Amino acid sequence: MTPWYQRIPAFIDLTRLNRPIGTYLVLWPTLWALWFAAGGVPDFKILLIFILGVVLMRSAGCVINDFADRKVDGHVRRTCNRPLATGKVTAKEALVLFAVLTFISFILTLFTNALTIALAPLALILAASYPFMKRYTHFPQVVLGAAFSCAIPMAFAAQSNALPPALWLVFFANLVWTVGYDTAYALEDREDDLTIGVKSTAIFFGQYDRLAIGVLQLLTLVLLALAGMAFERGIFFNLGLVGMAGFFVWQQWLIRARQRGLCLQAFLNNHYAGMLLFVLLAADYWF
Repeated sequence: MTPWYQRIPAFIDLTRLNRPIGTYLVLWPTLWALWFAAGGVPDFKILLIFILGVVLMRSAGCVINDFADRKVDGHVRRTCNRPLATGKVTAKEALVLFAVLTFISFILTLFTNALTIALAPLALILAASYPFMKRYTHFPQVVLGAAFSCAIPMAFAAQSNALPPALWLVFFANLVWTVGYDTAYALEDREDDLTIGVKSTAIFFGQYDRLAIGVLQLLTLVLLALAGMAFERGIFFNLGLVGMAGFFVWQQWLIRARQRGLCLQAFLNNHYAGMLLFVLLAADYWF
């Protein structure tokens, strides 16, 4: 086999560093949590640790996801060219890379506090188990939502050394938001998943998929509005919620015919929804 250093592009593809949408979707809620926890701009060291942690853990999640799917990705149009499916990277190499990425992520937590360190194993368990859930349940997106939300209590722990009850409004808002947008993403692969026997919320909801996504989006807005009240946020944060609602309406339009490509666009659009809310949350604290 070609030496590993000549296959660096394949490893980059495996970690999705060349496609950062997943990093953004974890980063924005993490930044919401840090700003809420700090009552404004968080400690710079904590901010840097969490940005690096998001990049590392999202990359690790992609690696273990492709390891779990290495025997089925070749049968799905969207994933048939992934490095493990094509043999550019071996299963052993993927596991070593996953271990290295998660180890470095854990080292980062050592620069925080005991409460944050105590929460780290849960984040690892959820990140490692999500890819395997699609074989046993129609709700792997719920596990993904929990994995994508683990940084929220960790951010509060690192910034304030406390877990105030209101943080769980942000946690569950992000969880249901993740289930919603990943259901739209799963619409891209629904036909292939049915053929190979992989489960998803897109399959479970069936003809009510758009309605389910809409309900999840509405619940996201309600929970975030409650979080805004709990943390005494003002007009800019509320404008962010209005903007996010606008993005959700646009996403519903995109998935109206459940067409490949358009469902992917709806999924990608959530990056801008999360970013807008963060920008206006930061503005709310600034002004």
